[in-house]
Amino acid sequence: MGYRFLADGLVLLHLAFIVFVVGGGWLAWRWPRLAWLHLPVAAWGVWIEWSQGICPLTPLENAYRRRAGEAGYSGSFVEHYILPVLYPAGLTPETQWVLGAIVLLVNVLAYARLWRRRRRNLTRSGRAEGAP
Repeated sequence: MGYRFLADGLVLLHLAFIVFVVGGGWLAWRWPRLAWLHLPVAAWGVWIEWSQGICPLTPLENAYRRRAGEAGYSGSFVEHYILPVLYPAGLTPETQWVLGAIVLLVNVLAYARLWRRRRRNLTRSGRAEGAP
């Protein structure tokens, strides 16, 4: 039971990580310092897709499942509804390239807008300070 709980928790963590990889740039609009955490995470997400690598969370989850006496992903709500999002059927190298490109594009757009906004704010504050 304990290892199954750990495996299910790891799947939820994995899903949250993926959501952060994709959408963390938009969170940086609200909390700009979050960019220092998000940028390396997003780079990792793009790299893992483009290299067709396996995230280290996946083997760890499988190890927990084996220790729990399970052979696969059957049984729980998490496994039934969340795993297909993390591990879609028919995931090919081409699909992984597209997914990586989407992650990159979404984050480039988010950070471009954040950069423009910060630049505009700095320009405005510079004019205000230099005004007579």
